[in-house]
Amino acid sequence: MGFSWWLVGSPRVEMGFRGGWVVFWIGGGFGVVEELIRTCRVAGWCIQENEEDRLSMVNVVQILEGVTQVANPPIPRYLQHVTEIPESLKFAKTEIEIGLRIKAKKLQGSEGSQGTTDSYSCNMESSQSKRSASFSEQTSQPLSEKDMEELQSTLPPDKKLKAGREYIWNRKSKRKAEYWKYYLEYVENGKLRAECKFCPKTFAADGNLNGSKNVKNHAESCLGNPINIEKEKGKEKQTKLYFDQEHESSELKCGSRIINLNDVREALIHMIIVDELPFKHVEKPGFRHFVQVACPQFHIPSRVTIARDCLKLYYSEKEKLREMFKTCQRISVTTDTWTSIQRINYMCLTAHFIDNDWKLNKKIINFCPISSHKGEAIGKAVEACLEYWGIDDKLFTVTVDNSSSNDVACAHLSRMVRRTGCINDGKNLHVRCIAHIINLIVWDGIREHGVCIDRVRNAVKYVKNSPARILRFKDLVQKANIDSKSSLSFDVPTRWNSTYIMLETALKFRRVFSGLSLPDGEDLNDNERPPEPEDWEKVERLVLFLGGFYLLTKRISGSHYVTANKGLGEIASMYDMLNNWEQSEDLNFQAMAIAMKKKFDKYWGDVDKMNKFIYVALLLDPHSKMVIVELTLTDMHGPEKGTKLANDVKEFAYSLFEEYRKMYATSNIPDCGDNMSMDIDNSKGVGSDYVRKLKERAKRLKGTSGYAISELDRYLNDQLGPEEEEQDALTWWGKNGQRYVILNRMARDILAIPLSTVASESAFSTGGRTLDPFRSSLTPKIVQALLCTQDWLRAKEVPIVDVEENLKELEEIEKEVQRGESNDVDDEVVFVDSLV
Repeated sequence: MGFSWWLVGSPRVEMGFRGGWVVFWIGGGFGVVEELIRTCRVAGWCIQENEEDRLSMVNVVQILEGVTQVANPPIPRYLQHVTEIPESLKFAKTEIEIGLRIKAKKLQGSEGSQGTTDSYSCNMESSQSKRSASFSEQTSQPLSEKDMEELQSTLPPDKKLKAGREYIWNRKSKRKAEYWKYYLEYVENGKLRAECKFCPKTFAADGNLNGSKNVKNHAESCLGNPINIEKEKGKEKQTKLYFDQEHESSELKCGSRIINLNDVREALIHMIIVDELPFKHVEKPGFRHFVQVACPQFHIPSRVTIARDCLKLYYSEKEKLREMFKTCQRISVTTDTWTSIQRINYMCLTAHFIDNDWKLNKKIINFCPISSHKGEAIGKAVEACLEYWGIDDKLFTVTVDNSSSNDVACAHLSRMVRRTGCINDGKNLHVRCIAHIINLIVWDGIREHGVCIDRVRNAVKYVKNSPARILRFKDLVQKANIDSKSSLSFDVPTRWNSTYIMLETALKFRRVFSGLSLPDGEDLNDNERPPEPEDWEKVERLVLFLGGFYLLTKRISGSHYVTANKGLGEIASMYDMLNNWEQSEDLNFQAMAIAMKKKFDKYWGDVDKMNKFIYVALLLDPHSKMVIVELTLTDMHGPEKGTKLANDVKEFAYSLFEEYRKMYATSNIPDCGDNMSMDIDNSKGVGSDYVRKLKERAKRLKGTSGYAISELDRYLNDQLGPEEEEQDALTWWGKNGQRYVILNRMARDILAIPLSTVASESAFSTGGRTLDPFRSSLTPKIVQALLCTQDWLRAKEVPIVDVEENLKELEEIEKEVQRGESNDVDDEVVFVDSLV
């Protein structure tokens, strides 16, 4: 027996009871059929014998309003005896048949129409059964790989489809509510469920059994949904007054500000990442007390939530950087490797490029574990990273230090760029770190003065190893009236620049060291004895000698300003310094300069051993151009060889420019100057063919097109105006690049080349602070997220703050505080150590 609702076509609608069953009389049209269907279903479910099967009031309201749907209820047992139906109350087996019968009766009332209606009713029944079968078939068969990829593309970057879950994807879903687009539907244990696209929460989603209120409410409140974040930012909140003191005056400026708790939370995440704080910092009592006083209404998230928010910010910033890469031309990278306290090998990859606004960008794009420090492993890791970012076809140069493994890595990357497309067939891909070569050159020189350096190092170590000796040392400094804020510092034996700083500082206190009782005796080695006057004289000259190399290294190690155009000039400056010291009357320093000159010639003595982009970068500096290149090469290699090398550089620049012209030339590039490729087809006369052939021969002799020669020559011949003399290279190109359509593209790539790996090496210092002994349990993925996001968020203008306190400043603070304290406070510090 079917679903027993009795209907007649009278001109009124009434409701009564017949044997405990609801009976309806309906008439007047098809418009109320849907409401009748919902009412009948609700009534049927509300009189079920089992109380668990009955609907709640919430479900009743939602069904009657059409928000949710419900299936046909089973016939109660006590009504199954009602089997006879009067002819006037013709039974309809389905709701659709009821509506169609009424509609047909109203419109036509004919037997033919009734037959059509019966046929349509049968078709609809068949359609319903097909739809049910289709759903069953869809839930039993997994989606294809193509469908899974297309479904994955609808998710945020940090959201992945869960393996093993039977997802359902209806491209033309019948769910019309707007919030359903924020969910994925899947089947679990035969039941339909919905998974939020922005968080792990899931909900029952069967429209016939479950309501949609929870789904709707979560869609409007999920913090992972970007729509909700923007809504929260746009909510108007009460403004609060604040007073901000002007930096240049003592006046207070009054203003108003809207306190948005979402902004406070974002600022907290920013502080955790930029200041390298542990996640547990938010759970420390001092921080909680500070927030309670500063912003009581702010709810401090847990360390787990903070870690999750940091990852979300990392993925968000990564997508912004990915979009930035799509607009840039070519990218130069630096890379280096490091072993953490976890004994994990990490590789850092940093991208350098000039954007459309002619601003130099430095972005750490990878900080990941690698299997080993071998060249093949490094090359494959760099290639995989570039492919992940979609910039493998934009690689211009790779700057690495001077190790054999990096030679192998660069060879691997050269093969890659030949497949993906490159400039100059990848022949100048490998750039050797100038700072690393300077380090090798200097160490070859200071080995000649190892004894005096060791003696000063031991003296500094002796003083700093005891608080009593430090106090004694300070007393002697005051008595000697030495006005210096410098303090003694240890050096890192593998870093000559730290050795230079140690010697420079110790030299200021040479008189104080002579007043200390430094250890001495026959049982000590020669390099362990106290420094003698002769040692201090050598140190003085050594500091003078190393000072030039120290400043040179600092100039070419910057990552926020262009260094490519300084490379050749700094190398020539070093060559000049070594030549001068070779003429020194001090035999020790003369020997040191000769040893360093040999190392210099090994890397930079032959022009073929240097990357030619370094020469072109100086040529593209508007303050130098070809004249400075010729003078530099002449000073380094003599007039004859220098002139030949200068011509080779100019020829290489023309060939490089021709390659760029073929790559970027378009139909709207104007002809400029005496263009050799002018309208030769318009020339008339007897000798026109001869002139055309003559010009073509001239092109072949020049090795480039007429436009290329005209534009490059025009740049080399143009003179700088008085107002342009003080502009740096990037500023000049930003203002004048439109005058050189092709040349400015070439300059944008070459000037972005970094000459040192300091940008990547500095990340290891941050990594060492991030992975300290107290945070060594961080996973490599979290480490990469923290280091990369910190680099992306940190502005160029904000310097990296030294986390070590300044001892001199702390001492001044102590004295200032003590002067304000009462005299009866005992502020004496007693040391147990005795002076030797």
